[in-house]
Amino acid sequence: MRLAILGGGGFRTPLVYAALAAGDSGVTEVVLYDTDAGRLDVIANVLRSRVEVYPWMEGTESARALGYTSTDGGLDQAPAVTMSTELDAALEGADFVFSAIRVGGLAARVQDERVALELGVLGQETTGAGGIAYGLRTVPVARRIAERVRAVAPEAWVLNFTNPAGMVTEAMRHVLGDRVVGICDTPITMAKRAARLLGVDPHAAVALDYIGLNHLGWLRGLQVAGEDLLPRLLADDRLLGATEEGRLFGLDWIRQIGALPNEYLYYYDFTRDAVASIRAGGLTRGEFLAGQQRDFYAAAAADPEGAADLWTATRAEREATYMAAEHAGRPGGGEEGLDGVGGYEGVAMAVMRAIARDEQATMILDVANRDTVDGLPDDAVVEVPVTVGAGGPLPLAVSPPTLDQLGLMAQVKHVERLTIDAAITGAPDLAEQAFARHPLVDSVTVARELLRAYRERIPEVAEVFRR
Repeated sequence: MRLAILGGGGFRTPLVYAALAAGDSGVTEVVLYDTDAGRLDVIANVLRSRVEVYPWMEGTESARALGYTSTDGGLDQAPAVTMSTELDAALEGADFVFSAIRVGGLAARVQDERVALELGVLGQETTGAGGIAYGLRTVPVARRIAERVRAVAPEAWVLNFTNPAGMVTEAMRHVLGDRVVGICDTPITMAKRAARLLGVDPHAAVALDYIGLNHLGWLRGLQVAGEDLLPRLLADDRLLGATEEGRLFGLDWIRQIGALPNEYLYYYDFTRDAVASIRAGGLTRGEFLAGQQRDFYAAAAADPEGAADLWTATRAEREATYMAAEHAGRPGGGEEGLDGVGGYEGVAMAVMRAIARDEQATMILDVANRDTVDGLPDDAVVEVPVTVGAGGPLPLAVSPPTLDQLGLMAQVKHVERLTIDAAITGAPDLAEQAFARHPLVDSVTVARELLRAYRERIPEVAEVFRR
């Protein structure tokens, strides 16, 4: 099989390649596509500069494609790697497409966060005002990608990692229908960690009652052999206190809502605390990553032989500081996932294997609602448990949302759809409504200032309204 990775010069690409080569993925060729040839070269050097980092590459076709000397003892499943800055060339013949682009780069992410904070509201890249700005500039590019996939590789499945993932997946569905699926590792990693704490094999058959949108959801049940074990977790101070969610939200609040919340709900439930913590931290997450990534790519370009070591050290620092401001000194945090479960690359591999081999697998993905979540449109993209086979993902039944869950989902879904329409039509009034209707923006006046400032400070947002 041929896999095209869009945004192949991105920092996380080596993790995706590691997952491909370490398991029996069936992928024989990977095409790394990026608009930045320099970043592609750096990532290629990460893969080739130290065989010790990925010992499974030694002696493989991929190793030879990247300049290795063939040796004995390598594994044969590592895919060959090519690179391209031409989208159609990267897509041609693809069976699967991973889309992980960042329109405007980290410079735009910094503005997503700073513009909002300067106006007294949450500054975060996918949630609230920052997520709307990110969506406005990303939806037109994502739709053009979808159109090229339909034209060049109409049988390909697109797995979308691009944030805001639910919104972008819904926009791409307008072109590709069910052949695009949104990927996020947060819900399934949370559920598997909960299972492990309860003494359940995280890889065993567990029925999950999870409902939400991307970066907005709740785990309401965890059934094993017909018994819901989640109440036991919620009632036990030791078990609940060992969860990331218990440390972030507090045990009392989780018990009051009667569910394990997705970590991004912290921004809705503890908005003022989040804003205060981000401000107190000095640098926003985007500013930290922008500086870190600038230094990494520059250093790795200057020292190709040391690129892998630089990447490894940079990744360790990146993970250790994930959601550090939100945890505000409490233990926990970090992007690392449960072994064999966490990481969006692991979720993507599982989806790809299930489709390619028609091996039924259950996971949590961003898919069309159909009639899964009562009260939301059937064509709205939601984040729910699904079963995946050759025909793609099919949503599984979940219990109806509570009134507060439905209310929040409905309001944010309305904002997502306003944002998509604004991005496609270039209508500023729709964008203004999107900002004003978001539950984390508390004034129409602030909404208007947000739109004005984003248009002034992010060229890719301004371009949306010049069309």
